[in-house]
Amino acid sequence: MIVSVGILITVVYMRKFTNEERTMMIEKGIDPSDMLVKQAKAMWPLRFALLFIGAGLGLFVGYFLDALWNMEEVAYFSMLLIFGGTGLGLAYIIEDRKEKEAQAKEAA
Repeated sequence: MIVSVGILITVVYMRKFTNEERTMMIEKGIDPSDMLVKQAKAMWPLRFALLFIGAGLGLFVGYFLDALWNMEEVAYFSMLLIFGGTGLGLAYIIEDRKEKEAQAKEAA
């Protein structure tokens, strides 16, 4: 029940802040639909692919740690989180580089 209330509150506040952001953009004379197009171009497949690759590698390394040093569940969970986070970090770096390249092309 607590998780359901937490999710509901999170959704309500995200919606509220999105509306406030759009209102401020309209007040400054910026078209909010431009931002929606940029958000739609987000590389979600890249993020999920690298997350799952990292999670798979984490489970693989966790298996070997468990087999070699009998670490049990600790190896699986720690390696899953470390490699999954590394995959998401790599996705962020790739997206950031592509965004900078696109901005450089627009400026030129």
